[in-house]
Amino acid sequence: MKGLKIGVALVAACMLTAGVAQARDYISVVGSSTVYPFATTVAERFGKTSSFKTPKIESTGSGGGLKLFCSGVGLQHPDITNASRRIKKSEYDRCQANGVKDIIEVKVGYDGIVMANSKKSPLLKLSRRDIYLALAKEVPNPKGGEELVENPYQIWSEVNPSLPNTKIKVLGPPPTSGTRDAFAELAVEGGCKTFPWLKAMKKQNKKHYKAVCRAVREDGVYVEAGENDNLIVQKLGADPIAVGVFGYSFLDQNADKVQGSMIEGVAPTFENISDGSYPVSRPLYFYVKKAHVDAVPAIKGYLAEFSSDQAWGEEGYLADKGMIPMPVEERASFADDIKILKPLEM
Repeated sequence: MKGLKIGVALVAACMLTAGVAQARDYISVVGSSTVYPFATTVAERFGKTSSFKTPKIESTGSGGGLKLFCSGVGLQHPDITNASRRIKKSEYDRCQANGVKDIIEVKVGYDGIVMANSKKSPLLKLSRRDIYLALAKEVPNPKGGEELVENPYQIWSEVNPSLPNTKIKVLGPPPTSGTRDAFAELAVEGGCKTFPWLKAMKKQNKKHYKAVCRAVREDGVYVEAGENDNLIVQKLGADPIAVGVFGYSFLDQNADKVQGSMIEGVAPTFENISDGSYPVSRPLYFYVKKAHVDAVPAIKGYLAEFSSDQAWGEEGYLADKGMIPMPVEERASFADDIKILKPLEM
């Protein structure tokens, strides 16, 4: 069976380099809704300044994109997938099992995850503990003791008396989203760890700890609003009590309509995310199939455009779109990896 899989992968690779590339004369990109506007901007610039067609970018969510990306080698599969979190070991293993052997990892910059509401509403000042108590599936019993109960909180002021006396209603991405994964880890788990007995659980049973500290409630308080962050922004304008979860770039581009909540006393600004003081921030990535690089000639040019200073540099056009640039040394390191098409090892 193993030999058969290797044989199928070799046949697919041979087909790619033997002229099947004529079947598709554009780059196929899937993945993260957060990386989508940045990838689209690069694709449009690349389409205008090169002899190649503008790459086709689809917003499928990080998990959905990696599932498509890892399904095989060949022009029926995507060339690149965007991700607002790093590829998981299980996803990498799935890629390997399906013949997607050499994967190039490119970190493109950083992003903050914001909790935003309408500018017509009061600005929220939250801690990660507040976020955990408002949104976790199970929380410590309000009556005391080291016991978890189904989340009873319905009003923000029940979580913290300093918060508004309004219903908790949070619109956010589904489980297939990298933003959801990162939010669960950085914000929800970040608040969970403020309870010493829950933090101690990590050493005793890491799997159970993650299940407890990252599980988001499913009783209608957290509303899965799809992979389209722009849609969440639109809904906030129509619902003054709703709070939305999405990437900083969508806040930056809609600053006339929505405002980002303070978290641990820090506002979600370009500067605060860049210097690491904003507590809910994460790196952004995309992944490339090395086997497709020669078969789809446009890929090398697209990679060169994305990794140019004019794109991802401190004064680049992606910074204007809300992406937080990497430090100079980090950009140089990933640019070198792109030039030699260095495969990821996990």
